[in-house]
Parts: sequence; C-alpha cells; structure tokens
Amino acid sequence: MNLPLALAFLFFIGSVFGWLLELFYRRFFSGANPERKWINPGFCVGPYLPLYGSGLCILFLLARVEPFIKLTNPLLVKAVLFAVMAVCMTAIEYIAGITSLKFFNLRLWDYRSQWGNIQGIICPKFSLAWAMMGAAYYFLIDPHILGALEWLSKNLAFSFFIGLFYGFFIIDVCYSSQIVVKIKRYADENGVIVRYEQLKEHIRSFHEKNSMKIRFFLAFHSEVSLAEHLKSLRGKLETKSKK
Repeated sequence: MNLPLALAFLFFIGSVFGWLLELFYRRFFSGANPERKWINPGFCVGPYLPLYGSGLCILFLLARVEPFIKLTNPLLVKAVLFAVMAVCMTAIEYIAGITSLKFFNLRLWDYRSQWGNIQGIICPKFSLAWAMMGAAYYFLIDPHILGALEWLSKNLAFSFFIGLFYGFFIIDVCYSSQIVVKIKRYADENGVIVRYEQLKEHIRSFHEKNSMKIRFFLAFHSEVSLAEHLKSLRGKLETKSKK
C-alpha cells in the first residue's frame, strides 16, 4: 500500500464523516443550538472538516505503533495507545484553535463554558471524547482499513472522485481564507475576537428576520456586506486582551 495515497484516502474519508458527525451532533445534542437547526459546521463551505481528516490519518499511523509499546499486559497496552490517541487529537485541536485565535483573532469553537478548559480551545470533556473515538476507530474501523484502502486504490472511478474532492477542497480553502482575512482586518481594527459560529448564526438570523434566502453552505453570502454584519455584532464581540 502506497502510504501517501492511503493518507489521501483517509483524509478524505475522515473529513467527510467528521462533518456528518458534527452536523448531527449540533442538530440533536449541542446545547449551543437550542432551536435544533441544521447548521453547516466548520471553517470551510463544503461538507468536510479537515480537523477530522487529519485526525483519522493520525489514528491510522498510531495504530501501527502498537507493536512497539513494550508492556506485557495487553489491556495496559490498549489503554496507553488510546491515551496517546487522545493526547494527539487534543494537540491537533489546540494547534488549530490557537492558530486561528492568535493569528486571525477568530474563535472557530468555544469551550469556555466547559470545566477545565484551556483558553476555550480544549477541555477534558472533549479529550475524553477523542479517546473514545480512538477506541472506536481501533476496534471497529482499523481491522478493515487496509483491505478497504487496497480496494479503493485499485478502483479508478473512486480515485477520480478523490481527485475531484481535493480540487473542490483547495478552491474552498481559498474562498474561506478570503472571508477569514476580512474578519481579521475588522478584528484588528477594533481590538476584538470574532466567534466564527456566532457570526454565521447572526447572518442566518438576519436573513430569517428579513425573509431573505438562507444558504446552508454559503453561510457568509449575504446582500449585506460582511463588514456591516460585524458592525451590528460589535457589542457582543469578545474584547481582545492586550497582554
């Protein structure tokens, strides 16, 4: 199995299924969505979350490391492996969150209401969730992953579909980055931090109140400029610390 090709497949699969997981979690379980609306999660426009794609690649690589854990108790080996998976996934989450916060004045998610959170980016509750997802991956997915990847690598039609995914993904990242640059410019000028999901929900509510078309995927597309929406949110935005 060609490792780069396998990781490309895994990134695609993880990004799409992670998006579906977040979509249903926010619709039915998230306390931040009391009205139970369908909300397109994440940084990008399309149906994928790169954080989950990167995470699945990490889980795949870590599962290959199990034979090198020199412990005699197999249960302890599994416990160490799942703990390492949770730490790595939490680290990915923290790097993504702190990068957007420090460089773009943007909160992609907000855990400040969660116990034990660090800067509102990571918290024990979701680190535990990562550990459980790592265990689920290990027992339910990893035993079948090599065979599935082998089949996919020989299926030219699916390979074409993967290439198409990456084409759209690159365009999407460029488009979403332009939005982030506009948000950063406003945040820098006004000394604030913008919550990404709050801004999306504000635009959605604005469209609802004015009987405008609500776009599930193009959440930031509006007849009113992004700067105007940000201005109307001014009093609700987090003030940036000067430390």
